[in-house]
Amino acid sequence: MDALDLLLNRRSIARLSAPAPEGKALENIIRAGLRAPDHGGLTPWRFVIAQGEGLQKLADILVSAATAENSDQAVMDKVSQAPFRAPMVITVIAKVTEHEKVPAFEQHLSAGCAAQAMQMAAVAQGFQGFWRSGKWMFHDVVRDAFGVSGDDQIVGFLYLGTPGCTPMKVPERDLAKFVEFL
Repeated sequence: MDALDLLLNRRSIARLSAPAPEGKALENIIRAGLRAPDHGGLTPWRFVIAQGEGLQKLADILVSAATAENSDQAVMDKVSQAPFRAPMVITVIAKVTEHEKVPAFEQHLSAGCAAQAMQMAAVAQGFQGFWRSGKWMFHDVVRDAFGVSGDDQIVGFLYLGTPGCTPMKVPERDLAKFVEFL
């Protein structure tokens, strides 16, 4: 797949099925994440892969957070099923190192770039993915379950698998609405 075509036509597909990336394909995805911009060579990323029984463990973590919030049954049902929308979920975490020239914010952005690179590497290999965030990634129960503390931050959950449909066409956008020149 042509790199520019990949970037210009990226779309998320919200329901994915097996197979998930494995072997060399998964290794390529992780390596792509490790190539994210990294000021100071701090490697401010952690990737936690959930698949198989790991998806149920992730669901249990989310249910524990929802329970701590006294969520209603509809929310409990939703979070208990959320990880099963794909055969693999990679939790992308910014692992912050205190540095005088590289603030935590920049390290969070770097982890976000890693998530984007990983999604693009999946698509380039015939898989598909979508990146989810939401309030649960900030919840203390979820943070504790992933060993996230201090300035560290979960930047998202990257769902990966095989698409069951063709992505919708990318909408055309008027560049003039987004670009200014000095």
